[in-house]
Amino acid sequence: MDTFLLPIQLRWADIDANFHVRHSVYYDWGAMCRMEFLRAMGLTETVFHQLQIGPILFREESRFKRELQMGDTVAIDLQLVAARRDFSRWTIRHQLFKNTDTLAAILTVDGAFLDTHLRKLAIPPALASDTFGAMPRAAEFTWLH
Repeated sequence: MDTFLLPIQLRWADIDANFHVRHSVYYDWGAMCRMEFLRAMGLTETVFHQLQIGPILFREESRFKRELQMGDTVAIDLQLVAARRDFSRWTIRHQLFKNTDTLAAILTVDGAFLDTHLRKLAIPPALASDTFGAMPRAAEFTWLH
């Protein structure tokens, strides 16, 4: 897959006292984008439950470039920036775009898979690794050791 772009509907509840989007909303949008991609590829919450695995985050970072305000159109993408060959660890970057072409923020997350039964880090089963393998890749994508 070359790109995955998710339109975002701004809500009044997303706005802070300065009349722009609250910082924590960006993280919620990143999580929503990742889960929508996984769902679109067939890796739903039900499948995660059946496989007894789930994605977890070690780090989440934002760089804010432009304000987002009510009335702006917003879309978010995702790209795999780095991964182990078994997809047991990975880095995903999201770019948020304002009014189609203005880069408003960059989110970067480092994550892994958790065995939800053993409560330990796990190598994902084929369905999960195949799904991550199909994720759009950043131009600077690298394999981790």
